[in-house]
Amino acid sequence: MKLENLKPAYGSVKNTKRIGRGTGSGRGGTSTRGHKGAKSRSGYSSKPGFEGGQMPLHRRLPKFGFTNPNRVEFKGINLDALQLIADKIGGSKIDIQVLIENGYVSKSAKVKILGRGEFKSKIEVFANAFTASAAKAIESAGGKAVIV
Repeated sequence: MKLENLKPAYGSVKNTKRIGRGTGSGRGGTSTRGHKGAKSRSGYSSKPGFEGGQMPLHRRLPKFGFTNPNRVEFKGINLDALQLIADKIGGSKIDIQVLIENGYVSKSAKVKILGRGEFKSKIEVFANAFTASAAKAIESAGGKAVIV
């Protein structure tokens, strides 16, 4: 067997429809497009969501909900993650810059400390917001929860 002898399997390759090649081709006249209407003409393309003049689905369904333009989106960090950072850096404070350097938040993110997990380090924690349970846990461990 050589490369020049290779052929696709029988029946796997079909000839394409040759359209618009006159009446003798068997597909002459309308060239398989039917009679009249937009779809028979050249340059036709339907809009996305067009349903033939019927009211399209995206217009039949009602508008729903509300987006608050004043919403502040926080990146939540739990106490167990803070404890890992405290063990790793061993410093006296954890601020947003430390969280950025350790890959927990992006530069533009606002940080909220959440109360899941245990916190045993006596460290000052700086963030944009704290939950009540998180602030209580930090202060009971001897640390300080400071809102930036």
